[in-house]
Amino acid sequence: MNTFLTSLRPALLRAAALLALLGAGAPALAHNPMAECKSAANEQIQCTGGFSDGSGAPGVTMDVISYDEQILVPGKLDQNSQLTFKRPEGDFYVLFDAGPGHVVEIDHVDIQ
Repeated sequence: MNTFLTSLRPALLRAAALLALLGAGAPALAHNPMAECKSAANEQIQCTGGFSDGSGAPGVTMDVISYDEQILVPGKLDQNSQLTFKRPEGDFYVLFDAGPGHVVEIDHVDIQ
């Protein structure tokens, strides 16, 4: 029986190495967060959030925040993964927060 286990050992090591490689590649397959904001009529801004795999993000938090970290417009994306709000006075950024590692910030100067 020792001969049998000894002959299996190289195959088990190769299988373990293959599984380790496949596991290391898993993060590359993850979907990345995506968000964009654009100016709309009547001093409104319309933002859309989702993921690189094409899925939407309804219900995900998207807040408008001042540079002194005050939440100006607390928000959640609607069923179309959108949030529309009136452009605040002063400097701000939009934070799309779908959880750890899934965050996008859009600065107000990038919204046209």
